[in-house]
Amino acid sequence: MSIESFITQYGLAAIFLGAAFEGETSVVTGGLLAHQHLLPLVGSAAAAVTGSFAADQLFFFAGRHYRDTKRVRRIAEKPAFAKALDTLERHPTVFILGFRFLYGLRTISPVAIGTSHVPARTFMILNAISALVWGVVFTGIGYVFGDGLIELVDTVMPRQKLVGVAILVAVAALMTAAIRFWRGRHARKAGAAGASPDDDVSPDRSR
Repeated sequence: MSIESFITQYGLAAIFLGAAFEGETSVVTGGLLAHQHLLPLVGSAAAAVTGSFAADQLFFFAGRHYRDTKRVRRIAEKPAFAKALDTLERHPTVFILGFRFLYGLRTISPVAIGTSHVPARTFMILNAISALVWGVVFTGIGYVFGDGLIELVDTVMPRQKLVGVAILVAVAALMTAAIRFWRGRHARKAGAAGASPDDDVSPDRSR
């Protein structure tokens, strides 16, 4: 089986799982490969949207129904959990729409929301809207920036398709790392400006 056939057959499932448990790198890579016609653009975006939505619904369900288990209690002990609840209390709708874009709060936020009094239906609707925007935006980033990258790959090594795909994936990883660094830097500045010495919060990992 060729690399093109393999990615076409299994790529959307990989994007779905990557969007659920890894983050932007998989989604941007899906956009890049869609630009190279190795994956369908609409399918890549749909896999990103549904993967992100499904994972956060799962985490919300865990917080809502398993809040007294040892694992959820251990998550609740993290400082970021209290930070998420505090932000949720002050700006519930904005926070639910935006937590997947926030550095350090991607995984823990839906669990925290699940332990709150936010209705499940409200979370599901807002989570769907947020996942749609997130998936389309990051797939679009990979697709739009893929034009110049693919031209470069075709010029330098037109016959090395496998190497070209590897380059695109590496560039996607660098792009998303830069995005995460930029968001983390601004989040730390905002936290330093608004936090007291006693409520410093160390960032959780980004999904």
